[in-house]
Amino acid sequence: MTTITLPNAAGTALERYTLRGAASFAPATSATKFNRIAYSAAHVVADPRAAIDPWLQCAIDWDATIAYRVRLWQMGLGVAEAMDTAQRGMGLDWPTSLELIRRTLAAARDVPGALVASGCGTDHLDLARMKRIDDVIRGYEEQMDAIEALGGRLVVMASRALARLAHGPGDYERVYDRVLRQAKQPVILHWLGDMFDPELAGYWGSTDVDRAMETALGVIAAHPDKVDGVKVSLLDKDKEIAMRRRLPPGVRMYTGDDFNYAELIAGDGVGATPMQQQSDALLGIFDAIAPAASAALAALAAGDEARFHAILAPTVPLSRHIFKAPTRFYKTGVVFMAWLNGHQSHFTMVGGQQSTRSLPHLAELFRLADAAGLIEQPELAVQRMKTLLALHGVDA
Repeated sequence: MTTITLPNAAGTALERYTLRGAASFAPATSATKFNRIAYSAAHVVADPRAAIDPWLQCAIDWDATIAYRVRLWQMGLGVAEAMDTAQRGMGLDWPTSLELIRRTLAAARDVPGALVASGCGTDHLDLARMKRIDDVIRGYEEQMDAIEALGGRLVVMASRALARLAHGPGDYERVYDRVLRQAKQPVILHWLGDMFDPELAGYWGSTDVDRAMETALGVIAAHPDKVDGVKVSLLDKDKEIAMRRRLPPGVRMYTGDDFNYAELIAGDGVGATPMQQQSDALLGIFDAIAPAASAALAALAAGDEARFHAILAPTVPLSRHIFKAPTRFYKTGVVFMAWLNGHQSHFTMVGGQQSTRSLPHLAELFRLADAAGLIEQPELAVQRMKTLLALHGVDA
């Protein structure tokens, strides 16, 4: 049995921990047909050897970053590119995001059936200089044109600039009307709650979620042919279900709820159309739990909902831990998982974000990942965890 000494949850004592062993599931392959669309918002692998100022500049290990996306495609998952999981707005700038999108779209051409949706926002704008709503529209248009020129499909991300300048729902309606009218293909709209990004508080023109939802639904109803779906990341399953039941026919709910994804994807059977009864997925946690997500979705597609829940249930405590407040620092846990499992050679992040979580937090993440069957190479994971512990002065 493989054992290691880990700090307890409070960091006040050390405890011996024995790993549980191999997972009871195997991921699907790219040939498997799911009955849900499932995107993983994928992380980027930083280049720790780049001679840069890591808090101010961005350097990517392109080979490792693209290899991780190929891994997701091979398990039947799509890739939501250059989203907040890739540290968009937290270290990943727009020029690097566009290069990431370009490289991912190029790699996808060599993988049959590979799905890619790319984040389009306004993060290249200087918020201090933004004065008018027209500036926000121009920002969206610049990124739309660049992504569509590469052949990419859009995830229209929530805009910090719009949240800062808008005076009410009318400004949101104006911006999204312009954006959607110009989109070459149906887009995924992105509603990211302020627990993920405090600068997005009051999005859609109100801090009242129900009022904000009315505005978002109005935007979608005005352009149903231009909206493939809406990704909702509010960590409130009841709000997502309420919105899902009111979507126009043909418009999907992509759950972004990293706390309640299993039951939302499985669905409740309530609603006038199948899409109103269940959620598809666009989730950051699917990066960290990709093998389990793939296996569970294959079981669901085969009609075995009990197996679907059995595989995903142990991943929920892990996800809730990774996404615990301050939620915006969840990317650290995602990258930590990739390092533990040998999908990158280091635990270094863009912007130095590996420092945002404590050693006890990461030790508990290790235990929860093991409980979920997501330690892929136990000996390697223990070796790497011991390296991390040693850097923190702990003899494991």
